[in-house]
Amino acid sequence: ASKKEQEELLNKALSTPTSAAAAAKPQARKAEAEKKTWAVMVSLENDIPDFKRLVPDPAYVWPFSLDIFQKQAILRLERHESVFVAAHTSAGKTVVAEYAIALCARHMTRCIYTSPIKALSNQKFRDFRNTFEDVGLLTGDVQIKPEASCLIMTTEILRSMLYRGADMVRDIEWVIFDEVHYVNDAERGVVWEEVIIMLPEHVNFVLLSATVPNTFEFADWIGRTKQKKIHVISTLKRPVPLEHYLYTATGDKSEKPGANTDLFKLVDEKGTLYAAAHQAAVQAKQPKKEKTAMVSRHNPANDRNTYVSLVHLLQKKELFSCVVFTFSKNRCEGNADCLSNMDLTSTSEKNDAHLFMEQSLNRLKGNDRSLPQVMRMKEMLKRGIGVHHSGLLPIIKEMVEMLFSRGLVKMLFATETFAMGVNMPARCVVFDSIRKHDGESFRDLLPGEYIQMAGRAGRRGLDTTGTVLILCKDQVPELASLHNMMLGKPTLLTSRFRLTYSMILNLLRVEGMRVEDMMKRSFAEFDVQRHAEDDETTLVQTERLLQQQKDMECSYCTDLEKFYHTCTEHLALTHEIQRQLLESNQAQKVLTPGRVVVVNNAFHRNALAAVLAAVGNDFKVLVICDEKTDKNAASATASLGDSPLPVTSLFLPKGKLSFAVASINGMDIVAITKTKLQLDIIRTYQRPDPQEQTLVAQQLLRLAEAQAKGVDALDPRKDMKMNSLEFAELCLRKKKLDDLLQTYQSAHCPNINEHYGQMHMKNKLIEQAKTLRHKLSDQNLHLLPEYEDRVLVLKRLRYINDDSSMRLKGRVACEISTCNELIVTELVFRNCLTELAPEEIVALLSCLVFQEKRASEPSLTPVLKKGVETFQKIAEEIAMIQMECGMKTPVEEYLASLHFGLVEVVYEWARGLPFKDITCLTDVLEGSIVRCITRLDETCRDVRNAARVIGDPVLYQKMEEASRMIKRDIVFAASLYTV
Repeated sequence: ASKKEQEELLNKALSTPTSAAAAAKPQARKAEAEKKTWAVMVSLENDIPDFKRLVPDPAYVWPFSLDIFQKQAILRLERHESVFVAAHTSAGKTVVAEYAIALCARHMTRCIYTSPIKALSNQKFRDFRNTFEDVGLLTGDVQIKPEASCLIMTTEILRSMLYRGADMVRDIEWVIFDEVHYVNDAERGVVWEEVIIMLPEHVNFVLLSATVPNTFEFADWIGRTKQKKIHVISTLKRPVPLEHYLYTATGDKSEKPGANTDLFKLVDEKGTLYAAAHQAAVQAKQPKKEKTAMVSRHNPANDRNTYVSLVHLLQKKELFSCVVFTFSKNRCEGNADCLSNMDLTSTSEKNDAHLFMEQSLNRLKGNDRSLPQVMRMKEMLKRGIGVHHSGLLPIIKEMVEMLFSRGLVKMLFATETFAMGVNMPARCVVFDSIRKHDGESFRDLLPGEYIQMAGRAGRRGLDTTGTVLILCKDQVPELASLHNMMLGKPTLLTSRFRLTYSMILNLLRVEGMRVEDMMKRSFAEFDVQRHAEDDETTLVQTERLLQQQKDMECSYCTDLEKFYHTCTEHLALTHEIQRQLLESNQAQKVLTPGRVVVVNNAFHRNALAAVLAAVGNDFKVLVICDEKTDKNAASATASLGDSPLPVTSLFLPKGKLSFAVASINGMDIVAITKTKLQLDIIRTYQRPDPQEQTLVAQQLLRLAEAQAKGVDALDPRKDMKMNSLEFAELCLRKKKLDDLLQTYQSAHCPNINEHYGQMHMKNKLIEQAKTLRHKLSDQNLHLLPEYEDRVLVLKRLRYINDDSSMRLKGRVACEISTCNELIVTELVFRNCLTELAPEEIVALLSCLVFQEKRASEPSLTPVLKKGVETFQKIAEEIAMIQMECGMKTPVEEYLASLHFGLVEVVYEWARGLPFKDITCLTDVLEGSIVRCITRLDETCRDVRNAARVIGDPVLYQKMEEASRMIKRDIVFAASLYTV
């Protein structure tokens, strides 16, 4: 190949996909883009009039007309294609899931429906069981019909199945991922990525999500990972439009209850924001602020008056049922107490509620039916008022949800978890505040959070609009905050992928996938990996060009490679000197019109030039060149071509003298000479006269001929007063390199420019190939250093061998999926648990599953105190080893992950104390206690399996007994959704 052909191939190989596409014809560009994109955006502009012809025998038929997005999704499912459906709450995404389930029933295959939380799995089980015959449920503590064709489960359960290589996975046709935006969850979002990556190729996807800005990007990642097209069906249409109001009531008794003077429409159903309404709300709030200036912000009496006033307003406008979102469990309870004297239900509604609650609570033992929380909620629910938060007993929470769905709860005070999942729309949604604590600090609600909750307002087929009220208790929020929250873009789907010891150990025993493969396929690495195909093609082209490079056949250039590397160092040094010079005040004084400089860049090799004008660090110069030099190249940078040679000799034209007026950067000036020409700047530059410019070029040529072997340059230190020690060292080093360059034989080659260019091309190709290989290798993975650190920890603790093969401790750790696998494994191998009684083991293990940081100090027996010390000692040892292996988690932070607040509670529960009595031992809410104990049952199962692996029958038996001791009464009462 000729040099020209090589350069063309190089430019093609090194061009980015964007620049390559820009140069292509529109048709080719479109085809190329479609080829590289795995996500396909489905248009929803037009209906499908021949839908019945396209789907003559549907797997499932609904008693209502389908929306366009639902029809489009069903068409794709019929073609056995994967879909990503993004739509607002209550838009009807479940229709798509139901059709996938129906298809599996028809095909006699399996469908998996995954949800982010167990409560949602229970709700979906009830809904689907009413629709389909063969439905099962798998959660941590419940297994119902595990052989069913449609299985509802949490994403964690599916991950465990994939790691274990369960036989059932072979029969799966569809996996439905509900609430995909939950992938943003910092703690558990990684599970979605693991499952998507590990699912077999034959499995298709139905992904359901709230509207997010980057659905296409996320779908493209899934498609690229699974090598299949994902059809993106995204609709912003809301079945019931929302109206957003500010409510400024402060409980002023002088006002008529339910007066509309406190209600201001801020955003209408079309999404138009009215700034005047905000201003009116601020003004309406002002006189009331003055009246209550001496009253505390969270004065209970004020809150009570606010909510009483709100109830009157809702009754007047017929806006029940209503959900009041409150971002604190205690505030939920407090707000409900504000309405202790209010009754919102009729006699018949009271009877219906009473009958339902009695039937629900009948499954509890006598003592459990009279728990304070149960009695309080029964009284509250009869009046049509309810609360919903994680501190409630699960059976109470389910009672509230079911009564609300029946319209028997008129006013529900709930935390934001109520907005997730099951479709429980209300007539009205109220925000107690628009600020929440996210675990680190207080902040405004994000647009996605607000829309998820506000979307509960409006019942499809019943309401023309949904009403959303924001309570302005103390002051009206800033308009900018409200605008961003109501009309801003939801949060992007982002990768929460992180490494865990469990993931590493499980993948080490899974054939066909390395940990590096998992990292490479994660959403976090998507930006890099989607260009991998282009990079591989470029690498092949680069290596082919390298093979075409011929050895230099020149008697002078025997030391060309050494000369080249010295030149590279010289140029870097020159650029640094030049940078410091240009930043000095002296440079501005010297580089004025007429100053002769040496220009060295892609177009002009060590050529003399006269400065015509200067703007900052950019200059216009008249530079001498060969007649054949492209005079249209008005600007040049070193990055556009081969790296220029240092000044070993000045450029002299080979033929007829020519010149160019060029734009250069200050970094292209490699020497400032002592010579300054007297220029007629008007005729030379401002109104150019070719004759005058030629005269200047001739002067530059004479100077070049006179100084061909050396430039009479200004001395930066003497002439330009650059006297810093650092600068002096740079100049000294440059002088040594100047002298060294003259000693090379290559410097005297008559064709040095051409040969140097060939050497530069070869080195550029070598560097490019090296960069591409690194980019395509595992070494480029962002999490690789942490992975290597974690592997080192596992080797130090003897979980794996030096060749990363699994040892017995590693196999035991793989059995632990509900808590810290390292701590539990160390406890098992050191026989720390075998010596304890079952109730003591399960009590101490609670520190690994209880997650609340605040709890009253437990009163412990001497044995339990010693056990706490053992747990802390082992955790400290592991944390120290992690630090020694390069991991960043401080010892204190690792120890802080152990929460001993419920050790006494679990101990007494295992010994048989009634639930009513154990609640008196702590300030932790009942719901949190139940959640901890039910998770402990799963942990007992994990430790029992670990005992089986190592062959410890004593520990195995004790864990069986521990599980039996805690598995009783209200803590393990069956879900109302599953009976």
